[in-house]
Amino acid sequence: MSVYTFMEVDINTQVEELRMHFNEKGAEISVERSIKGLEDDLHKIIGVCDATFNSPDVQEHEVESSLNSIVSVLMVMPVSEKTESLIVAFCEKLSRAPQSRNLGPAALRVLNVLFHALPETLGMRYHIYYTMIQVSGQIGDVRSVFESVEDVKDTLKTAQPPPSTEQVQQLLRLLHQTLLSNNMGEAASKVMLELLATYTTENASQARDDAHRCIIASLADPNTYIMDHLLSLKPVRFLEGELIHDLLTIFVGEKLPGYLDFYTNHKEFISSIGLDHESNIRKMRLLTFLQLAEENPEMSFSHLQLQLQLQPQQVEPFIIEALKTDLVVAVMDQRFKRVSVTTVAQRTFGRAQWETLKETLTQWKNNLSLVKDSMHA
Repeated sequence: MSVYTFMEVDINTQVEELRMHFNEKGAEISVERSIKGLEDDLHKIIGVCDATFNSPDVQEHEVESSLNSIVSVLMVMPVSEKTESLIVAFCEKLSRAPQSRNLGPAALRVLNVLFHALPETLGMRYHIYYTMIQVSGQIGDVRSVFESVEDVKDTLKTAQPPPSTEQVQQLLRLLHQTLLSNNMGEAASKVMLELLATYTTENASQARDDAHRCIIASLADPNTYIMDHLLSLKPVRFLEGELIHDLLTIFVGEKLPGYLDFYTNHKEFISSIGLDHESNIRKMRLLTFLQLAEENPEMSFSHLQLQLQLQPQQVEPFIIEALKTDLVVAVMDQRFKRVSVTTVAQRTFGRAQWETLKETLTQWKNNLSLVKDSMHA
């Protein structure tokens, strides 16, 4: 039999067709309409809409068609106090689709249609977007849903009523985990920073787990090196005095020996939070190199070998890898075994760095004034 989808069919007829469809597929639903009305009909239909997910005799396109038919009913059904519970129940069913055959992409398409079909001001769209992140993450297609933190904020800001702070935090937490599992570490870091920014001084203590995850994710990410901005976050400041905060402080401002001393005293801690010691050493070597370059742009290979605890044959490969990060610009003199650094990223940017920047800009201004005066002389 046919299940109508996005066609000019009376809503009552469509509900009857859906009941009959799922009844024929073996679902525990009668073909008779509910005496309680349309909302109860849809509640019962959604309750069994996953009955065909694992049925080998039902083709995937037929499953998607029946789900889209439910969407078409939701689109035209008057919004009431029960609408949100129906959407939540439907989303819960679709969130399990990736575990059934290859229905993840179909479920994501259905969710996408429902999300864009409902008015942008409808606050319950939050539940649909949340499920879209869940499903897209499970099938490795999160890029089709998530573009940027700004995009997420734009998606939520028009909602009425707006999602609660707890809902926003729950969404950002899911996004962070999803992006990490899909190898999008940089985007995940931005999402985590946005999450931590939702906490205030009054409730910063409640962000303990999120702050832990943020620090660990930043330390573990092979592409994240500059982390001084984390220390200013209220939830992170709340962790002062704990080992995780001490470790972050080392990666922000200390050199390789500082980390090695910490590791000697806290090997079990490093292992317990899932960090790899050798990866930490590689990152600390690069961070130490940046700090050494700030202190002295001209360095010999022997100096680097000593400071970075490298073998003689490891120095040149290390410099080449450091240049690939774009955190430093340098020229390597293999003949005289020296490296000359012209540009280096600042590991920290505090008051001292602002003063230096001010002096540089002031000098530029004075030089431009001299040039201007000489041109009019």
